[in-house]
Amino acid sequence: MMDATIQTAVEAWLNDPAIAEADKQEIRLLVEAADHKELTDRFYQDLEFGTGGMRGLIGAGRNRMNIYTVGEAAQGLANHVAEQGPDARRAGVVIACDSRRFSDVFARRVATVLAGNGITAYLFESLRPTPELSFAVRHLGCAGGVVITASHNPADYNGLKAYGSDGVQVVPPHDENIMRHVQAVDSFGAVKVADYDEAVADGRIRIVGREIDEAFLAHVDASCVCKDIVRRYGKDLKIVFTPLHGTGAPLIPEALRRRGFEQVLVVPEQAEPDGDFPTVTYPNPEESAALDLAIALARREGADLVIGTDPDADRMGIAVRTADDTFQLMTGNQIAALLTYSICESLQREGRLPDDGVLITTVVSSDMMKNIARSYGVEVIEVLTGFKWIGQKVEQFEQDRAAGRPTKTYLFGAEESYGYMPATFVRDKDAVTSAACVADLAALAASQSKNLSAVLEELFERFGYYQEGAKSITLPGKEGADRIRAIMEMFRKDPPRSFGGLAVDTVADFMTGDVRQIATGQLVGRYELPASNVLLFTLADGSKVIARPSGTEPKIKFYILTHQPGGDLVAARTVAKALIDAIGADLDRLAK
Repeated sequence: MMDATIQTAVEAWLNDPAIAEADKQEIRLLVEAADHKELTDRFYQDLEFGTGGMRGLIGAGRNRMNIYTVGEAAQGLANHVAEQGPDARRAGVVIACDSRRFSDVFARRVATVLAGNGITAYLFESLRPTPELSFAVRHLGCAGGVVITASHNPADYNGLKAYGSDGVQVVPPHDENIMRHVQAVDSFGAVKVADYDEAVADGRIRIVGREIDEAFLAHVDASCVCKDIVRRYGKDLKIVFTPLHGTGAPLIPEALRRRGFEQVLVVPEQAEPDGDFPTVTYPNPEESAALDLAIALARREGADLVIGTDPDADRMGIAVRTADDTFQLMTGNQIAALLTYSICESLQREGRLPDDGVLITTVVSSDMMKNIARSYGVEVIEVLTGFKWIGQKVEQFEQDRAAGRPTKTYLFGAEESYGYMPATFVRDKDAVTSAACVADLAALAASQSKNLSAVLEELFERFGYYQEGAKSITLPGKEGADRIRAIMEMFRKDPPRSFGGLAVDTVADFMTGDVRQIATGQLVGRYELPASNVLLFTLADGSKVIARPSGTEPKIKFYILTHQPGGDLVAARTVAKALIDAIGADLDRLAK
C-alpha cells in the first residue's frame, strides 16, 4: 500500500495541465506496475534547490531532473535577479551546459524562462566547461550564471549550478534568497516561458560562443609563470588527454598547444561528447579505471603525462610515467601538493612571491599542500568543502583591496576531490587552467631531468609521507537518506573512542564549530565557519577521520588522512596503509 502523501503527489502530477502527456505516461506505467518503491523515491520530496543548485536522477516526478523542476528553479532565479532592479535584468544571466543527457534541453529551458521574465539570457551555442561559464559571468558583466551539469556523477544524473555576479557559486545570503524564491513557485503552470525563436529574434536570448572561448584561452595562456622553460622543454613532452566524453576536448588540447606543448594526443574513443559515457562506469577522474584507455594510449605512444577531466571539465586527474616505465596515478591531494609547490617555487625563483600570499583549501584536504605553502611563508586559510567558499574569499580580498583595507594575495586554491583553482579569472574548480599548470610542472621537472613522480618523492622526503584513504557508503532513496542522518547522529551523540587502534583525541563538530576533547568533553577550540554537517576526529598520532554526507550523491563520505616521517618511505607507506585499512574496517563496522 502506497503512503497517502505519495499518492496525493502522484495524482497531482497526473492531473497537472502544465505537464506533457509523455511525462504523465512515465508515471502511469509505474502506477500500473504497482512499483511503490520507485514512486516513493520520485515523490517523497521535491528535488531540492540547495545552497549551490540542484542535482538528481533524470526522469518524471517531483524528485527528478526534468524540464518542470528545472523550470521552477529558473523561475526562482529569475525572481531573485528581477528584485535586484532593471540593471540586473539587462545585465542578464549566462548559461552553459555539459554533454549529459538533456543538458542542452535544460539549458534552453533556463534561457526561455529568463527571457519570459524580461531578463537577458546569454546562451552558449554548444557545450562548454564549467570554468568557462564562471569566467563568462564576469567577462560579460552578467548578474549571474547557470551551468547544467551533474559534474562527475553517473550517466543517469543531471544538475543545475547557479552563480553570482562574481562568478562564484552562490553563497549566503544570495543562495538562501534564491531558495526562498524557488519554494514560492506554487505550480509548474506559474513558470513564465518565452518562445525560444521569438526570444532569439528580439535579443532576449543572445547566443555566445567562440568570442568567449578566445578571451578565456588568452587568460589561460597568460597564467603561465615559467614561459621560457615551457617553450624550451614543453615541445618535447608527449601528453595524452581524455575528456571522458565531456566538455574538455574543444579547449584543453588547444590551451596546451598554445602554451607550447606540441605533442598532445586525445584518446579517440573518449573524444566525442556522449552523455551515456559508454567507455567508463563513472566519468570521474577520481576513479582509476576512468583513465585506463588514456594510460594504454600513453604506453603505446611513449607519452610522459596523462590528463583526464570530468564531463564539465572542472575536475582533473593525472597519471605520470615513472622511472621504471610504469604509470603512477596521483590522488587529488598529491596533485594539489605538486601544484602548490610549482606555484610557490616558480614565484619565489622569479622574485615575485608576495609577502601576503595565501593558499586556500578545505578542512577535509591533506595537510601536505598546507605545509608546503607554509614553508614558503605563505598563509593557509581553511574553509568548508566546496569551491564557493574559496571563491568567496577571493572576492572578499578584492573588495578589501578596492576599499583600501588590509588584504591578502590569492596564490592557489584546492580541495582533495581533484579540484584546483590556479588563477582568479575563474572562481570555481578549473580543470582547463589546471591541466596547463600540471603540464608546466612536467616541463619544469624535465628541465631538471626528472618526472613528476620523482618530484613527488622529493616532496615526501622533505615534508613527510602523506597518504589518504576514502570510504563512501551509498544509500539511495528515502530509506538511504534516513539512514545517513542516523549514522551522523550516532557519531555526533556517541563519538567513537578510537579508530584503527589509535585513541581519538578531539572531535570537531562543524554544525556548532566546537572542538572537544573526547576523554573529558572539554571545549578546546573552535572553527569559525558556516554551520555544516561535518565531523572531524583527530587521533593520537595526528591522523584525521572526517565524516560528512555528500551534497550531490546519496552517500555518506569518510576521509582518512595520515602522516608519517619521510626518512624511510618504504616503511612509511607500509605503516600508513595498515592504519588506513584498520580505520576503514572500523568505519564499516560502525556504519552497520
